[in-house]
Amino acid sequence: MNPIDPKTTFTMAEHAKQQERVNSKNKDDKAVKKISAEFEAIMVQSMFKAMRKTVPEGGLFPKSNAEKIYEEMLDMELATQVSQKQSLGLAKQIYEQMQSKLNQQKK
Repeated sequence: MNPIDPKTTFTMAEHAKQQERVNSKNKDDKAVKKISAEFEAIMVQSMFKAMRKTVPEGGLFPKSNAEKIYEEMLDMELATQVSQKQSLGLAKQIYEQMQSKLNQQKK
């Protein structure tokens, strides 16, 4: 029977704690990135909404509620795609600020 070495047991426990911290940090990092991208999409959507208001309504028929809902959904999807594929840089700035705040809180 091998005797249990306290140093080895302590080292293994410490290693497990470090792995847990790293995994927790990675989860936090991913969550902050996701939230930053979602916030950028919301900002882009509000920008699209404001731009759409500048276009005068006209034409033979007035817009129905279905058309208005469709345009809002289209703006939402376009904003999501723009923020994912061609970021305006807002998500990056939000992410960096949130990371600095999180690092300050951990100290």
